[in-house]
Amino acid sequence: MISKAKIKHLKSLQVKKYRKQEQSFVVEGTKSVLELLNSDFEVLWLAGTSEFLMQNEKKLASIVPEIDEATDNELIAAGSFQSNDGALAVARMKENSETLIKDEFALVLDDIRDPGNLGTIIRTADWYGISKIIASEETTDFYNPKVLSATMGSFCRVSMYYTSLESYLGKASLSVYGTFLDGTDVHNLKFEGGGLIVIGNESNGISTEVEKFITQKITIPRIGKAESLNAAIATGIVLDVISQSKK
Repeated sequence: MISKAKIKHLKSLQVKKYRKQEQSFVVEGTKSVLELLNSDFEVLWLAGTSEFLMQNEKKLASIVPEIDEATDNELIAAGSFQSNDGALAVARMKENSETLIKDEFALVLDDIRDPGNLGTIIRTADWYGISKIIASEETTDFYNPKVLSATMGSFCRVSMYYTSLESYLGKASLSVYGTFLDGTDVHNLKFEGGGLIVIGNESNGISTEVEKFITQKITIPRIGKAESLNAAIATGIVLDVISQSKK
């Protein structure tokens, strides 16, 4: 079973302040926990149903220092969601750092606030082979439980670097593409040599502070009458165009 002290600790990790203080985070659900176990994250503790523990006994024995058996109800009580299908784990955060290689494309997120949007963007980046995201300091925390859940395990393959975008982009040597309503049709561009793809805030778009660093404004042509596109959807369309352009 999961002790009361452990549950208190798990609940504290639902808050960004304490995640940062402890440099650790919680992962919930069988799929996400299995992805975690197969990643290079350091797993500190894990609780699982008897079935989960039995099915993954050999892997767990070699990489998890502390393991508790728990019922479905105990896992739900200890977590942040209304359901849990078998496991819950605590892992150590990675260092906030970033190194881009030549000809690599990366996303730049300018104040993405919605956890579901951020999680979907991470999952979409993973789908298109984008492994690095640079984010403004105001962007939602990568380790937020809702973000991790929305990534469906892709958080294990995509890293996020939080920094001042003005400082970062001011030193960038790559092309900087930004999504705007009045940019060049993204389908008419040839994406070569790598670059940074800036996605703006859900309500306000790319900020004026970041806009001055954009070297190429791009747009997704509107056919209907919708006012704007969801940030995650826009990300997917742009990345799909880039993937086709590189073929």
